[in-house]
Amino acid sequence: MKGSDKIIAYVNQFVHLNQEEELEFLSKLSFSTFKKGQFILRKGEINKYQNFILKGCLKTSHIDENGKERVLTFSIENWWSGDLYSFLSEKPTQYFIQALEDTEVLRITKPNLEMVYSKIPQINIMFRILLERAYIAQQERIIGNISESAEEKYLKLIKKYPAFEQRIPLKQLALYLGITPQFLSMVRNKIAHTPNFFK
Repeated sequence: MKGSDKIIAYVNQFVHLNQEEELEFLSKLSFSTFKKGQFILRKGEINKYQNFILKGCLKTSHIDENGKERVLTFSIENWWSGDLYSFLSEKPTQYFIQALEDTEVLRITKPNLEMVYSKIPQINIMFRILLERAYIAQQERIIGNISESAEEKYLKLIKKYPAFEQRIPLKQLALYLGITPQFLSMVRNKIAHTPNFFK
């Protein structure tokens, strides 16, 4: 299956699987592709998959009743994407997940993931670690939104994920940061002309 080597290398960063466990895990995954602009999940649908990104970029966002969009996350290679609440509860999602680039993923359903958990405890451990990291990142973002300026939030973002600056359109980055594209453009220009801006 395409991408099998990549996801096994990813898993091995957290836990070790023997050959039999690797084959069992891979047998529960499916390969899918999405074109740039395509939605892989829409508000009101039940999220039936968690997606491991082999190639490309996905955006998770919320659109309110007035049509205002707020970007929650961007996900690139070697990241997982999907509304975990909808996936686990089997209730309709409040989010949209859209491909910002042509994207390839390996997907797993809830029943298959539960089978993997029961047969391969190491995978259970890996996902626990991932959930812990996701929780920490969420808390850091909440604190940042409360206490940091737009400049600080943007600089922290591109320092942590330098690929975002080149791969994600200005408008989408602005939606993630909660500012206008015009203001983000001013922030970028200010930082570009002040090399030691936060030192």
